[in-house]
Amino acid sequence: MANTIVFAILATVIVIAALCSVFTTRIMRAVTALLFVLFSIAGMYFLLDYTYLGAAQLSIYAGGMTMIYIFAIQLVSRRKLQNFKEKVNVKRFVAGALVAFFGAATVIGVQLKSYFFEKFTTVADQEVAMDKIGDALVGSEKYQYVLPFEFISLFLLACIIGGLVVSRNHKEEK
Repeated sequence: MANTIVFAILATVIVIAALCSVFTTRIMRAVTALLFVLFSIAGMYFLLDYTYLGAAQLSIYAGGMTMIYIFAIQLVSRRKLQNFKEKVNVKRFVAGALVAFFGAATVIGVQLKSYFFEKFTTVADQEVAMDKIGDALVGSEKYQYVLPFEFISLFLLACIIGGLVVSRNHKEEK
C-alpha cells in the first residue's frame, strides 16, 4: 500500500513538473522543473529497488542539469536571465505539435510491430529477467539496441560542443 502511495506521489510530481518545464517561459524555471522530473524518476528507480539505476539517474542527469544551469548563466546575462521570456509563435507551436504527434505515432507504431515488444509481452505469468532485458538493450545483434545508444551519445556530445561554440561566440561579441 505504501509503495502505491509513493508511486502516485512521484507520478504526480513527474507529470506536473514536466508540464511546468514545457509550458513556462522562463529558462531557469524550466530547468528547475526538469530537475524535479529527473529526481522523481530516480525515486521511481529506488522504489523498484533498482538502486544502481537510481544512483546513475541522480549522478548523471542531475549533473547534466547542473551543466545546463551553467550554460544558461554563461549564455545569457544575469539581468536578461531574470526576466527572460520567450514569445510564443502560433505557427511554430502548431508545426512543433504536428511533428511531435507524427514522431510519437511513429515510435508507437515501431514498438507495436517490433520483436522486442512481442518478446516481453507474450509471457503473462512470468517476470522477465533483468539479464534478458540488459542483453536486448546493449546487444549488437538483430533486434538489439546498442547502436541507438551510441547515436544518442554522439548526439549529446554534439550538443555539448554546440553549447561551447555558442558560448564562445557570445563572449567574442562583447
